[in-house]
Amino acid sequence: MKVEVWSDYQCPFCYIGKRRFEKALTQFPHRDQVEVVFKSFELDPQAERDVKMSQDEMLMKKYNMTAQQVKASNDNLTAQAKAEGLEYHLEQTILTNTFDAHRFMHFAATKGKEKEVNERLFLAYFTEGKHIGDHQTLAALAAEVGLDQAEVAEMLAGNQFTAEVRTDEQEGSLLGVRGVPFFVINRKYGISGAQPTEVFLDTLQKVWTEEQPLQMVNESTDANACSDGSCNIE
Repeated sequence: MKVEVWSDYQCPFCYIGKRRFEKALTQFPHRDQVEVVFKSFELDPQAERDVKMSQDEMLMKKYNMTAQQVKASNDNLTAQAKAEGLEYHLEQTILTNTFDAHRFMHFAATKGKEKEVNERLFLAYFTEGKHIGDHQTLAALAAEVGLDQAEVAEMLAGNQFTAEVRTDEQEGSLLGVRGVPFFVINRKYGISGAQPTEVFLDTLQKVWTEEQPLQMVNESTDANACSDGSCNIE
């Protein structure tokens, strides 16, 4: 079974959804036969690397929210994150362009470290308030997960893995991914948003049960991109 996960490192629901999916996976009897692939999605491709306004200021400006509304929203997200064992400090987050963070993740995939880098980037942004668009910061994070810091710095200075990021984004668009997190299972079922753990577990079990007869007779289980009836796009 293959699960592809489209997300962005500045999306608070992506980290929450990631943890809920992981909890579901630990309860899934066939978890050892599940391949998880991380896909790139940029919430704001036009963002500058160094953004002068804070996240709170951005929310007030973009959505015409009051300071009180922003605080209430942040408190709600922080509580949801805490329920999943995550620690959010949204007031400390540093807005940036996440394109290079996604390139970094694709580089890590070639070294077998995509899982570690994916988690480290979320933690750096939402818990530690690190600037994940800064090349020095990304290189330092690379060293923490056992990658060569100098090699990562050199990669970031060029344009390697640009095509991989763009391919993910184009592929997601064709599949109907309009928001993140978005989980696609065996190119047959789509789960949109940070759904409860039970939703992920039920869907994993449903796909597994449905496809076993096909596997037993060696028939292809390849499916087309998410159909209109399968994907739950909000």
